[in-house]
Amino acid sequence: MGQFVVQMPNRPGELSHLARALCVRGVNIVQIQQSTAGDLACALIYTDCCDDDTADVLHSMGYQYVAGSSVNVEIEDSPCALGDIAHKLAQGGVNIKSCCVISRHNGMAEWSLSVDNEVRAREMLGLPALVAEAEAAGN
Repeated sequence: MGQFVVQMPNRPGELSHLARALCVRGVNIVQIQQSTAGDLACALIYTDCCDDDTADVLHSMGYQYVAGSSVNVEIEDSPCALGDIAHKLAQGGVNIKSCCVISRHNGMAEWSLSVDNEVRAREMLGLPALVAEAEAAGN
């Protein structure tokens, strides 16, 4: 799944314009979160398609964006849990580019963290390696 943090003008129809352009390219938006500040809008977009297709659409529209890889982690749904995870990643040299809550249930929260080093983040959080990482390591 691709993850992109996109900057765009804060004006009527801009999100529609982006969503339709992704549709034409066959890119499905799995999840989106948008906020605005003044003349700027920022959207955190997860897509189910090839990252290159999404990047091509964003580039062709002139949007500035940051592509990232995401790590999903389930943590206790408490005031300090995210701060503890963020601190652990920072100590390992991993930068969190963006984050959002995916779900909450039974005292737990599932977070999606966009990070600059997914391999190191998985290592720091004790998460299983991706299939490609495991195959490269000979596992």
